[in-house]
Amino acid sequence: MVDAKPVFQVLLHLLFLCLCSANGVQSFKEKKVLKLQEFRWRPHGGTRSTVCLSQKSRKEKGATILEIKHRDYCSGKIVDWNKKQQKRLIFDDLHVRSLQSQFKNRVSGRIKDASEAQIPLTSGIRLQTLNYIVTVELGGRNMTVIVDTGSDLTWVQCQPCKLCYNQQEPLFNSSASPSYKSVLCNSSTCQSLQFDTGNSGACGSNPTSCNYVVNYGDGSYTRGELGSDHLSLGATPVNNFVFGCGRNNKGLFGGASGLMGLGRSESVSLVSQTSELFGGVFSYCLPTTEATASGSLIMGGDASIYKNSTPISYTRIVPNPELSSFYFLNVTGISIGGVALQAQSFASGGILIDSGTVISRLAPSVYEAVKAEFLKQFSGYPPAPGFSILDTCFNLSAYQEVSIPTLKFHFEGNAELNVDVTGVFYLVKTDASQICLALASLSYEDEIGIIGNYQQKNQRVIYNTKDSKLGFAEESCSFI
Repeated sequence: MVDAKPVFQVLLHLLFLCLCSANGVQSFKEKKVLKLQEFRWRPHGGTRSTVCLSQKSRKEKGATILEIKHRDYCSGKIVDWNKKQQKRLIFDDLHVRSLQSQFKNRVSGRIKDASEAQIPLTSGIRLQTLNYIVTVELGGRNMTVIVDTGSDLTWVQCQPCKLCYNQQEPLFNSSASPSYKSVLCNSSTCQSLQFDTGNSGACGSNPTSCNYVVNYGDGSYTRGELGSDHLSLGATPVNNFVFGCGRNNKGLFGGASGLMGLGRSESVSLVSQTSELFGGVFSYCLPTTEATASGSLIMGGDASIYKNSTPISYTRIVPNPELSSFYFLNVTGISIGGVALQAQSFASGGILIDSGTVISRLAPSVYEAVKAEFLKQFSGYPPAPGFSILDTCFNLSAYQEVSIPTLKFHFEGNAELNVDVTGVFYLVKTDASQICLALASLSYEDEIGIIGNYQQKNQRVIYNTKDSKLGFAEESCSFI
């Protein structure tokens, strides 16, 4: 009599091979559980000032660590949360459209001066969409500023101010700081604005001062003169730090005092001005929007102080002479639930990573491939109407938790960005009854894609400008 046990084992093995061979990829898809109760929005406690001014800092192994928070907790009480969520996406769309316009103008060489077109001095378009803040000390006064890897010039609102928006802290008073100095219009720093930002510094009514202009696509702006003062990043002093002293500012900037520019410029960027201290290396871990959540901005490259739960994988920062202030990467693929997608646009490479963009933008062919595979794996859930720029939405009012496919970006050098479960869906309603796939399509195939901060949450992202590489590692964000 033939032993049935080996035959049974062979049949099981054949069945397993059949299940795993579909599309040449494993059929047991990679999934993560999203507990909707934890994903729901909760009002933050405390007043705006106490939340913003509670930010901490410390120095460890030669690195400076600043607490980083979501900007919502520096903007006062949210009266209509759903309306705010919709506005955020509208502003984000304006931000991306303005970026794309600037890319085309820079590459074509049509922009010669700030007066020729209403484009930003730096790439940060609308501070309403730049969602993360840190506190630094400038001229002996605390300043809460928005973190922007797409901007070079750091600026704050200054007294006397012809026109200023409402901010949480008192305006910076340059005359009250004994260490403040004006940057001269004939200085190399003033002249470097043309190369670094595409807009030249100019002499104003006071011929010794270097004026700057930042114009945003929606009519928001900041204007003033360049100055230098003593900057403290936690316990780390930075002498003669060059920044913009804004005397005329208008727009939706929330309660922040200004902006911190972490772009790639060789002179005015915070990264370049602190290169001798930190070697041109900085990293951040962006927290979720929960009231108790906080991440960290680390200036310095000692990886032993990171709290990453996965190894750091590095990819090359791609040089772009026409857009030298931005951080470009070569994307080689995207996978959904372990299924590698096929799209022709992956071969063309370049994608921008930006802390000032909320929702990642993909070429239309890539987005359609992502959407189709995601819907295939996340099937059986009731659809919901689209929400602003997001068109793949679901009604989850009958569910307590859902298993969602993993989302990964793959880059040159086998680096991976594993999108956190909270970065896959965008919360449309406060009770998590309606959510949308948190990705959007560009208008045209040839536009530059962008990886937004929503997909970077709970990741340690390491920028090494000296060695022109960028790293990713999963991390549960916490300042402590």
